[in-house]
Amino acid sequence: MSMSENRVGHLFLILCVVGLFAILSSTMAKNPVLNPFAQSLNAPDAMLGFIAAASTIPGILVSLPAGSLSDIFGRRRVLVASGFVFATAPFLYLLVGNWWQLALVRFYHGFATAMFGPVANAFVAELYPEKKGERMSLFSSATAVGRTAAPILGGYILSITNYGFHDLYLAVAFAGIIAFVVMFLLKESPNAPRPPDSKPGGQAAGALQGWSIVARNPKIVAASIVQASQYYAFGAVEFFLVGYLKEGAGLDPLSIGMVSGLQAAMIPIGGPIMGALSDRIGRKPLIVFGSVVGAAALVLFPLTTHFYLILILSVAYGLGFSMVTSSTSPLVSELTSEELVGTGMGFLSTIMDVGQTLGPIVTGLILGFGLGYLGSFAGIAAILLAACSVFVVIGIWSR
Repeated sequence: MSMSENRVGHLFLILCVVGLFAILSSTMAKNPVLNPFAQSLNAPDAMLGFIAAASTIPGILVSLPAGSLSDIFGRRRVLVASGFVFATAPFLYLLVGNWWQLALVRFYHGFATAMFGPVANAFVAELYPEKKGERMSLFSSATAVGRTAAPILGGYILSITNYGFHDLYLAVAFAGIIAFVVMFLLKESPNAPRPPDSKPGGQAAGALQGWSIVARNPKIVAASIVQASQYYAFGAVEFFLVGYLKEGAGLDPLSIGMVSGLQAAMIPIGGPIMGALSDRIGRKPLIVFGSVVGAAALVLFPLTTHFYLILILSVAYGLGFSMVTSSTSPLVSELTSEELVGTGMGFLSTIMDVGQTLGPIVTGLILGFGLGYLGSFAGIAAILLAACSVFVVIGIWSR
């Protein structure tokens, strides 16, 4: 193994450690503590959804600028800036005295993942230009470990402290500080293109031009729409599937936990496998097939109450999600020039956050109109298939 390969492997390992602790910290600040914390502050029921969504709004606002800034000034600087938010935001929860302050802290905390996600993916794409699918999926799996461990660790802390919210947020801060400190070990990728020197005004103009180039590429837009549809579904399923399993299927808490846990486990397990497969056979077949598999599983969920069938559907949905999301990010990185990889990842992340924000809101409205879980889940499946159709027409057939 050459010195360059050793350096690349070392940087990737550091980034995976950072991703694990960063996402552990940000997820544990939300799940399972946010709902009971908000209710303890007497938050109105109508504001609970707003408080939950407050952290996703920065993703819509800053993911694209963050990606562009990383193209101009380097990935490390933007990652360290996100690390500062990861490390400082948890301490602000300790000062919260009412629900609107909690919403403001959530909004600030959202800037961390909004900057970190697209820039980290651009970093991985530069480290492994020939293995983007496999390595981006492996990095995603590292973050998924943190995301999966967060509710377990958070629930344990709340149980032994009798809902000691401050104790939990100190643990959130500890994980965020680890992520921030480890970020300083990162160096720029040896494969990173050198941006041309220019005055600040020229850099701003270059960033705007980059946004225009990416946004006018129909194939990037089509891939981003597919990604958004997957996170639209994920955000809705994460919240409403538990309701169906309890009310519709009559499952006990342990069985519900097994279904949710197995579904979550499919993402870090299936992601690297599907990513490596997309490197070999191409991104597009997996995106189409994964969308169809995910849509089919969603339609079938409310048609059965059998525990083992629900488990199988949960595995199918998780694998379908992994097929698509392990292919969209590397595809967008391949559709952009080397100088605009960060901008492309930022654009993808921005559209994705729009989908994730709308998913639970729209599904809740459908459920509220009396269409039930079957109508709600069929609506989510229709979104997946509609996005897939757009991708087929624009991303595959167009030239």
